[in-house]
Amino acid sequence: MDNYKFNEFLRITRKLNEIKITPLLMGSVGLEIVTERNWDAQDLDIHVPGDERGWEVPAEKAIFNWNRIVEVMGSFEYRLVDLHEHEFFKRGLSVGFGIIDTLPSFAGVSLKDLEIHQKEDVKFYLLTPNQYLQVYEASYKDSYRAENNNHKDIRKIEYLKTKP
Repeated sequence: MDNYKFNEFLRITRKLNEIKITPLLMGSVGLEIVTERNWDAQDLDIHVPGDERGWEVPAEKAIFNWNRIVEVMGSFEYRLVDLHEHEFFKRGLSVGFGIIDTLPSFAGVSLKDLEIHQKEDVKFYLLTPNQYLQVYEASYKDSYRAENNNHKDIRKIEYLKTKP
């Protein structure tokens, strides 16, 4: 596992916590923490509060406190490279922000069922293995991911189906 990406998540999250945002660690980095297995994470996926309509809302308004998040990322010398995807970049690491509030409609994951975790003074949410399964199954149905994700979702789904 690449602890660099998780440690970077913790650095960013510490600042987000200061502005009253408790993010959800998504993607392969989160899955690595939950399963204690290397999933060759390529980037950081962080979900924060936003409009539950997701893509239907203009990108600059979809994520609540977006301007504050841009300031936080700038304080770590990340630059915004794609507003529509809410993606930042610095020295080989891409950090994308998604909307936590779309989880119920996208994957059937209830926000009230999210588990809060704490590492040192940093608070964040992580999905359970079953919730990850729900997300990856929903993602796999998305034609863009199915065609452009090297079928990594299938491997994750198969693994998660074997876990209690």
